[in-house]
Amino acid sequence: MSSTLIVGIDVSSQSNSIFFMDSEGNHLIKKAFFVNNDTVGADTIIAEAISCAQKINATSIKFGMESTSHYSWHLQQYLYNSSELLGFDTLVYLLNPATVRGIKKVFPYTQKTDTIDARMIAETVRFGNVKPSPKPDFRFAALQRLTRYRFSLVHTIINEKNRASNLIYLKFSSYSEDCPFSNVFGKASTALIEKYTPDQIARLSSEELVEFIVSNGNNRLKDPNVIVAGLKKAANRAYRLHPVLDDSIGLSLSMTLENIRFLEKQLDKLDKEIESHLKAFRQTLTTIPGIGPVISAGLVAEIGDISRFDNEAALAKYAGLVWNKYQSGNFCGEETSLAKCGNQYLRYYLVEAANFVRMHSNEFGAYYNKKYGEVNKHQHKRALVLTARKLLRLIFAMLSKGQIYREGGNV
Repeated sequence: MSSTLIVGIDVSSQSNSIFFMDSEGNHLIKKAFFVNNDTVGADTIIAEAISCAQKINATSIKFGMESTSHYSWHLQQYLYNSSELLGFDTLVYLLNPATVRGIKKVFPYTQKTDTIDARMIAETVRFGNVKPSPKPDFRFAALQRLTRYRFSLVHTIINEKNRASNLIYLKFSSYSEDCPFSNVFGKASTALIEKYTPDQIARLSSEELVEFIVSNGNNRLKDPNVIVAGLKKAANRAYRLHPVLDDSIGLSLSMTLENIRFLEKQLDKLDKEIESHLKAFRQTLTTIPGIGPVISAGLVAEIGDISRFDNEAALAKYAGLVWNKYQSGNFCGEETSLAKCGNQYLRYYLVEAANFVRMHSNEFGAYYNKKYGEVNKHQHKRALVLTARKLLRLIFAMLSKGQIYREGGNV
């Protein structure tokens, strides 16, 4: 008899589909059964798994489930913390859905149902060359909740600013191009564009505009008279919005700018909380020029225990910083795309880190410039991702050895 029971679990928000097989691929139940995705359902899974394991004299139980959204989170913790499973060598596998889809292709004409998916997950654990997931470290998990929310918040702000830019163009078509402010979304700039139309700016005296700009600029602006001259020029060049649209565009823009201000305050608050949580970790990433505590926290939260990666190539694969290869016979494709199949959050924080580091480190700045000049298209994106890949090697070495950064030296 087999010494291993494999339990495939197809997780959803309300229920889980369960299938049992052994390490030889023998089906131990005729069809998958369903339980609720709660503690009662989890206890049923454990009880049925133990009963089945005892029947086949299994000493090991492997639970597999897809790492999709957050629905598998509680069940994973519950299985690892179950006292009933202490008598078995218990392993839990959180599987990449792409891996499960790949295994599913081995079985032609397989349909997409919860019962079949549970069996395919079990098959993936059986011969998918996958590694078990470690028991979660709740310190990393707590930090990860914050840094992942920050990822979402930053992208929400970007979307709101894109919407605001579209509305600004409708209200003041030449503003973005001729904006005399260093930041279109700065305090004085948004106050001006929110309150005045191009016609009103053209009619206002220079003195009135200077007074308005100074009162809203926190005394951080350059020569207000130069700014006013630029505004007058932009106002004269701008298209005029049809009067019927004035109120609707104005209200939409005002509400969008209000959203941006609120979200940016939330981001500041969140960054302070992330910095506070990072203090619980021993890490040296903040010694790298350009990497502050927030970016460092994002990297630490997603990487977790560095010892779970055999080498920097494994970490790169986990982050999705690997490139697809196209080769057949004597042909080898010169243009290859980024795989982007790994952890999107880690990839985001690595690329963000690379962008800051290239501006503060001579070594990384020179590398970025070299890669930038090698091609004629997608220059910045390509150079930045390659810089992130180089930075990843450094981060792996620093976290593995617990050493600080030295410019041009080895950690």
